[in-house]
Amino acid sequence: MRSIYAIAPSCLVSILLLSCQSEPARTGIVPLCRAHAHNDYKHSRPLVDAIARGFTSVEADIFLIDGELYVAHASHEITPERTLRSLYLDPLSKRIARNGGCVYRNGPLFTLLIDIKSAALPTYEVLNRILAKYQDIFTSYSVAGRNDKAVLAIVSGNRPRALMESQELRFAAYDGRLTDLESDAPADLIPLISDNWTRHFAWKGIGPIPAEERRKLRTIVQSAHRKGRRVRFWATPDDPSAARQALWRELILADVDLINTDDLDGLQQFLLANQAR
Repeated sequence: MRSIYAIAPSCLVSILLLSCQSEPARTGIVPLCRAHAHNDYKHSRPLVDAIARGFTSVEADIFLIDGELYVAHASHEITPERTLRSLYLDPLSKRIARNGGCVYRNGPLFTLLIDIKSAALPTYEVLNRILAKYQDIFTSYSVAGRNDKAVLAIVSGNRPRALMESQELRFAAYDGRLTDLESDAPADLIPLISDNWTRHFAWKGIGPIPAEERRKLRTIVQSAHRKGRRVRFWATPDDPSAARQALWRELILADVDLINTDDLDGLQQFLLANQAR
């Protein structure tokens, strides 16, 4: 089976680079292959703000209510107009149609991380049905193999792994944890390992990283890459500071694939500056 590093038709997958040189000549946007917009829906223009800054991965939390998937961080924040379809699926579909089959013209595979906040099984069942309606843009998996499209959907949060493993056709992959690092599950099921930085590392960017923690971080990334999986950490420092930049720099040096942030401008500027160096 192909891993997440496989090349999608007409979309160059270049995950290990800081940026993907495809879009700038036309729009001035540099696709940033490490840039992940955490809580993307909290920005003034969900998805649009991230894409305008070259992000190639965005995250949306969802709740199932009366057969519809609503995007919100907590149930009391749900509003009728903020659905997964209206904020993400429809805009992505229109953009991909305009750009010849990719989110960024001739650009990299785009990741939509969908964090299930309501009950796993019923929410995923509805999500699977909805994604099937957009199957022209989502990578799918069947008994015949993987069918690459412009967007890779990955389910995080409340994840019904047994159901996902049993499906003969699915339109999303499973977000693993560090406990899945050495799993024999195929990368087509678990293409990403995500975990809470503070549960595994004491260093938060102040002073030099301890040698033992640096070795641990690099071992994690190398182990994931051997299995064809990417790596992401959440709960890393995200306030503008030297500590945040120091930690981001260590993540890049360790070849962590996705850097998690709510500060779109901050990460964009950091990645572009480090690319220039």
